[in-house]
Amino acid sequence: MGSKIKRLLVANRGEIAVRILRACRELGIETVQVFSEADRDSLAVRMADRAVCIGGPKPQDSYLNAQRILGAASALGVDAIHPGYGFLSENADFADLVEAEGFIFVGPTGASIRAMGDKATARKLAEEAGVPTTPGSKGIVASAEEAASIAESIGYPVLLKASAGGGGRGMRVVNDASMIEKAFLEASREAMIAFGNGAMYLEKFLTDIRHIEIQVLGDGHNILHLGERDCSSQRRNQKLVEESPSPVLSAALRAKIGEAAVSLCRHVQYRSAGTIECILDPASQRFYFMEMNTRIQVEHPVTEMVCGIDLVKAQIRIASGERIELLQADVRLNGHAIECRINAEDPEQDFQPKPGKVQRYSPPGGIGVRMDSHIFSGYVVPPYYDSLLGKVICWGESRAEAIARMQRALQELEIEGVQTTREFHLQLIGSPDFAEARIHTRYIQDTYLKQLAEARKMS
Repeated sequence: MGSKIKRLLVANRGEIAVRILRACRELGIETVQVFSEADRDSLAVRMADRAVCIGGPKPQDSYLNAQRILGAASALGVDAIHPGYGFLSENADFADLVEAEGFIFVGPTGASIRAMGDKATARKLAEEAGVPTTPGSKGIVASAEEAASIAESIGYPVLLKASAGGGGRGMRVVNDASMIEKAFLEASREAMIAFGNGAMYLEKFLTDIRHIEIQVLGDGHNILHLGERDCSSQRRNQKLVEESPSPVLSAALRAKIGEAAVSLCRHVQYRSAGTIECILDPASQRFYFMEMNTRIQVEHPVTEMVCGIDLVKAQIRIASGERIELLQADVRLNGHAIECRINAEDPEQDFQPKPGKVQRYSPPGGIGVRMDSHIFSGYVVPPYYDSLLGKVICWGESRAEAIARMQRALQELEIEGVQTTREFHLQLIGSPDFAEARIHTRYIQDTYLKQLAEARKMS
């Protein structure tokens, strides 16, 4: 480890804060954890070398308040700030401000975030790099009328998407011309509330697709891809289960997508960890660039389990000025990994969040099982943030073994006091369609949940 980073501030919360703190502990880096009043008794606060409250429970008063974060960084003399995922992690202005104040931002440059984090700009850059993109607008769509004109030229259905942000917000599928004005206004308004940016772009909506993303790692010079993750198990554009490698990619197509991801990152001289997200049409075996996430992903452990590379440590080392010594030929992908996101939600009530007190928590264990979580017995899940409680990640020599291990791990997992999605995942992972990889991005929403509802009626 280089000498550049001696003390690092974690500008996030929950399981990703714990993940970063653990990486720092192994690297011998002192840690400062910022927290809101709602997280005063959190595991991250307990684990950090020092912790400081920066505001009230609402995100805008704490984890989204750049000035309070930077004030804590100055007061406690840190060298670097790690933003985790969500909150300010893909805010180019924040990245620039961190550097301007003399701190190291553990992530890409503000310029890279600005270029690749804006989906419309990223599409243009992908085209310049020779990466295929779905038919759609060449940039920002200024009005509902312009959206209607483009939709007419490429044919319905189309997808309206917020140029900033992610997580399915500011996104609408439009099936015909009568819907587009209302959808445009609703999506733009939602994006403005969520991201402070209501800009929209438009692309052709492809059905029965798979969501494939490529993990990349770059130091501005050397760019590697670490294989792909299949994130097709989604509900309303929210990922529920991720796995690596994808069960539907041939070796040739895997290599082609990986090369495209590296080409794009090289085009923008990318530095840090990032993810190139694509959609795959299984029928034609054609893939299209969708967007880039210029941060660590929730599902990064899936890649770590199959490639053996600690991505958070790699982020910190790159930010500290170290070069990536590996070559692409050195990257070895081994076995199969699956991740299930365990949320404090009730699947039978449209996945409504269910905050409350965790009366008892017992994580699964055994060979090939990893549980990334910030909860403990007695922990109170606050209502102000994402409902993620943790992630169960299982590795096996084959996909079948990884599935069997995940079933066993989910059966072992005990969380009492709050409603969770554990049982939902047990049923999904054990279903014939999942076993045979008959999944697409709308499968859970359009097929699987309806099957569960019918089964409940008959029972």
